[in-house]
Amino acid sequence: MSRVMGVDFGDVRTGIALSDPSGFLASTLCTITETDMKKVAAQVAALAAQHAVSAIVIGYPKNMNNTLGPRVEKTLAFRDELAGLTGCELVLRDERCTTISATRQLNDTNTRGKKRKAVLDAVAATIILQDYLDSMAR
Repeated sequence: MSRVMGVDFGDVRTGIALSDPSGFLASTLCTITETDMKKVAAQVAALAAQHAVSAIVIGYPKNMNNTLGPRVEKTLAFRDELAGLTGCELVLRDERCTTISATRQLNDTNTRGKKRKAVLDAVAATIILQDYLDSMAR
């Protein structure tokens, strides 16, 4: 299996995670701080090419009651933009509760202040990606 990338797309920050070459373990890669969706997509596509990624898992922001809110439209537009920039398989993955889980992890490691803001989205992307990798292993 080749590498898989996880993306937690946001309005201000977009978290990026990357699997190991075996596709077993996800780890944080970086956080893109950019508000222009096209620029974010271009940076994600460049990272995907740099790391020889075959698939990109994008967090799909459903509401807790399973309905689709305005955030979904932005995510689908981002996916479509990314599709035009990369030949990778694009997978939408339910991201409900990932930010809560990421916050708990950062609390457990006592990560606070500016550092916390900088890594929260990348940790959320790692959770999304690891969930996907685990489901593929089953």
